[in-house]
Amino acid sequence: MSRAGKGKLAVKVLAAAVMLSVACVASAQDMLIRNATVHTAGAQGTLQNADVLVGGGVIRAVGKGLSATPDAQVIDAQGRPLTPTLFGGITEIGLEEVSGEKTTVDASVGLGADTKQMTVRPEFDVTLAYNPESVLVPVERIEGIGWTLLGANTTDGGSIIGGQGGVVRLDGSPDPIGPRVLFVKLGSDASGLSGNSRAAQWMLLDQLIDEVRGRISPDSHAALLTPAGRAALAKYLGGGGRVVVAVHRAADIRQLLRWSARHDVRIAIAGGSEAWKLAPQLAAARVPVFVNPLANLPANFDEINATMENAARLRAAGVAVSFAQEGDATHNARKLRQLAGNAVANGLAWEDGLAGLTRVPAETFGVGDRLGSIAVGKRADLVLWSGDPLEVSTVAMQVWLDGRAIPMRSRQTELRDRYLRAITPADAGGLPRAYPANGD
Repeated sequence: MSRAGKGKLAVKVLAAAVMLSVACVASAQDMLIRNATVHTAGAQGTLQNADVLVGGGVIRAVGKGLSATPDAQVIDAQGRPLTPTLFGGITEIGLEEVSGEKTTVDASVGLGADTKQMTVRPEFDVTLAYNPESVLVPVERIEGIGWTLLGANTTDGGSIIGGQGGVVRLDGSPDPIGPRVLFVKLGSDASGLSGNSRAAQWMLLDQLIDEVRGRISPDSHAALLTPAGRAALAKYLGGGGRVVVAVHRAADIRQLLRWSARHDVRIAIAGGSEAWKLAPQLAAARVPVFVNPLANLPANFDEINATMENAARLRAAGVAVSFAQEGDATHNARKLRQLAGNAVANGLAWEDGLAGLTRVPAETFGVGDRLGSIAVGKRADLVLWSGDPLEVSTVAMQVWLDGRAIPMRSRQTELRDRYLRAITPADAGGLPRAYPANGD
């Protein structure tokens, strides 16, 4: 047998051993994972041949030679990598089933679409529409994705302020955790929502702040905010909640830094294809940047200076770096670790790549006390990998949420198994192979 064949066999044997050990105790919380390469994504860094002890759904100890109670579940990782569950990016998981079917998409509001009037509704909260039973949840979860940030999108009839979202864990819980996050879009992508001028975006943002601070009366004919909108937006001023701004062009990012400093707004940047040009300023302002490491060459006039070294250059300057996808991020959340791998291939340190999938987004969005690293007292949300988690050929062998082994099945795996089954027409009673005679 070739070396590659032996490697694949070893992975299958270990996966079978892990699944056998959890099959009868899927609801157990006391667990000891032994002999793992533990990537803590925290202060302890990477620990070789280390153990992680779990009790009551949280991590109790991390180190070598740990012991557990006699009834604890014990798993030998055989040196395989163990990480925290990964961040899925800014997505619409649980807010969208089929992107082309409007009745299944709940991530934006355009109350002025019929009248072609702009409506500014920062009080819009997408988490109220979150469906924890979405078929997308297990699809992403079995790939090692344990949590995501639900994003509010801009749309026709809305404004450059999309609304609010929040972090959800993909454990079936119906409610978000941590504080809400406000979403804003700037630049050419949003100019259609601001009178076809990016300059007007700053005019609108300043007016909204004037309304919140009482410089424009709620009864004014020019007022854009409802009473609920003023109350919602007020929470993000004066160093309050986090505002995620989708923006790419360096000139726009420069104006954003000035605006956020002037009004004491805690921002994070999503996209930031030209953010590297302002890396020292972003680091000084402590602004995290969620980059797309595959952004390269001028995709449009806002990204003329895009480079695949964006993440590495930002991090070298001291900027906290994480990752975001363009396009269908919701159905492809599992590809975020591929983006991290590409960032590493273009100069980002491996540990920083993992931190961008774990600790950095957790700290940015106010859930770092519970998620994002393997440390005592944090949730036992863990993934055991077949190899380097930043390699596309690697698979998640087992995912635990609160120390509970989740079923490594999804609609996709069920369809795969159903249609790959060797069934003859006679076996299925003359029906197509999708309808076996036993009704499975």
